Amino acid sequence: MNGAIQPQTSPELDQLIEAVERADSSLALAQATRALASHSDPQAAATLVKVLGFNNPGAAVAAVEGLVSIGEGAVEALLQLDAENYGARAWAVRALAGIGDIRGLELLIEALGTDVAASVRRAAARGLGQLELAALPPERALAVQQQCLQALLAASVDGEWVVRYAVAVGLETLAAGLPAASEPLQQCLDGLGRLTLDEAGNPPVVRQRAALALQRLSTP
Repeated sequence: MNGAIQPQTSPELDQLIEAVERADSSLALAQATRALASHSDPQAAATLVKVLGFNNPGAAVAAVEGLVSIGEGAVEALLQLDAENYGARAWAVRALAGIGDIRGLELLIEALGTDVAASVRRAAARGLGQLELAALPPERALAVQQQCLQALLAASVDGEWVVRYAVAVGLETLAAGLPAASEPLQQCLDGLGRLTLDEAGNPPVVRQRAALALQRLSTP
C-alpha cells in the first residue's frame, strides 16, 4: 500500500465536520464551528482552517480558539493556507501566535513588519515573544530569539500604540528567556526603556506597560 495510513475519524467528529460544511447561515456556521472546536481534535484542524477564509468573524474566532487548543497538530494546516486570502491569513497569524510553534516564526515576523491591520501586527508581536523554544538546541534557540528580538525592536516605533503595547509585552516575555547579562537581554531592556519615553510619542498606557516590564525583569 502506498502512502501513510491516515488515522480514522470518529463518527461524532465526522458529524461535527459535516455540520460545519453544511451550515447554511452565518449563525449556523458559527455554532457548528464552536462545537467542532470544542473537541480539540487534530483531525479537525483542516476544517477549522477552512473556516478562517469564510468571512464570518464569529466562526473565525471559534476556529482560532479551536486551533490554539489543538496546538502543534494544527500548524501544518495553518501554514498551507492560500497566501492570497488575506482574511484567512490574518486569522492564521492569531492562531499561530497563540500556539507558539517555531514553524510559525517566518509568518509572524512578516506579519509584524508588513501587515496592514494593527490587530494582526499586535497578535504577531505577542506571538514572537512566546514561541516554544525548549526543544531546540541552545544555538538554534538563541538564533531564533535574535530574530524575534530584531523584529520586535523594529516594531517598537509602529504608528499604532496597540502594536507598541504588544511589543512591550513581547519584549518582556522574550527577555525572561535570555541569558543574564547577555547583549540580547540588554537590547530588550533598551527597547523597553525607549517605550517608556514620552518624547518618543508613546501614550501613557504604553509607557506604563513598558515600565512594568522593566520592573518585573529587574526583580530577582
